[in-house]
Amino acid sequence: WDFLILFFCLPVVIFNEITKKRLLGDLSCRIVPFMEVSSLGVTTFSLCALGIDRFHAATSPQASTRPIEQCQSIIAKLAVIWVGSMTLSVPEILLWQLAQDTSPVSGVVTEYCTMKPWSNLPESIYSLVLTYQNARMWWYFGCYFCLPILFTVSCQLVTRRIRSTEKKSECRGTKHGQCEGHLNCTIIALTIIYGLCTTPENVCNIVVAYMSPDMSKQTLDLLNLINQFFLFFKCSVTPVLLLCLCRPLGQAFMDCCCCCCEGCGPDTTSSESSADSKLKTEMSSSIFFDKPRETPPPLLALGTPC
Repeated sequence: WDFLILFFCLPVVIFNEITKKRLLGDLSCRIVPFMEVSSLGVTTFSLCALGIDRFHAATSPQASTRPIEQCQSIIAKLAVIWVGSMTLSVPEILLWQLAQDTSPVSGVVTEYCTMKPWSNLPESIYSLVLTYQNARMWWYFGCYFCLPILFTVSCQLVTRRIRSTEKKSECRGTKHGQCEGHLNCTIIALTIIYGLCTTPENVCNIVVAYMSPDMSKQTLDLLNLINQFFLFFKCSVTPVLLLCLCRPLGQAFMDCCCCCCEGCGPDTTSSESSADSKLKTEMSSSIFFDKPRETPPPLLALGTPC
C-alpha cells in the first residue's frame, strides 16, 4: 500500500502544485484522500496485528518450537486488515469534490479539492457523511494515532515483563532470544516512524478545527501539503526500514531481485542445486559413518539365522 501511495498519490499532488490543475479531475479528489486514509488504516491495524503476534510469541509455552503459521491464516489476516481499512475509508470518497478559484491578482483559474459532501446523496447517507466530517478530526486522532501507539507500547511492556521473568529462570535459548528481541526492535522502529510522521497532521487538524476562520486559504493549503509530504515520507521510509531491520525479509527481497536480474536459468540453477544437495548428503553421511558406504556383499546361501 505504501508503494501505491508513492506511485499514484505523489505524482497527482506534485502535478497539482506545479500546474494548479488537478490531474484526473474530480476522480483524483476522491481517490487520493481515500488511499491516504486507507494507508493509515493499513499501518494501524498491521502494527496491532504485529503486537499481538509478539505477545503470543512471548506467552507461548514452547515459543522456540512454535510451528510456522499457515499461508491461509496469513492471507486471511491481511484480507481483514486491507478490507477493513478500505471500508473505514469509504466516507472519504463521498466527502471530497473538485472546486475552482480565480486569483484576483493574476486571474488564473486554479483547481483544488474541498471537503464538502455531495448534495445529490440520499438523506440518510448525507447525514452519515456529515457526521463523519464533524467527527473526522477526533476519529483520526483516536483510531489512526492513539490506537497503534498505545497498542504497541502495551504489548511491548507486557512482552518485556514476561521476558524478564523468563530470563531469570533461563527458559529460552540465547539465539532464539536474540531473534525475538530483533523482531521487537523492528516493530518499535516502525511505530516510532509512524508516530513521528502522523503527529504533524494531527496537530494541524486540531489547530485548523479551532482556528480555521482566522487562517487564510494559502496557509491551509500549505499545512495540507506538509501533511501529505509527511505521509509520503512515511511510505518511502517504512519499506526500506523493514527490509534493513528484518534480515530474513531483506535477504529474500535481494534474492528475488538477483533472480529477476539474472533470468533464473533453469539448467544452471537445477544443476547447482542438485550438486549442493548431493554434497550435503555426502557430508551428512560422513558424519554418521566412519568410512564411505559400499555395496553390500552378496548374501550366502547357507548360514545361521543370525
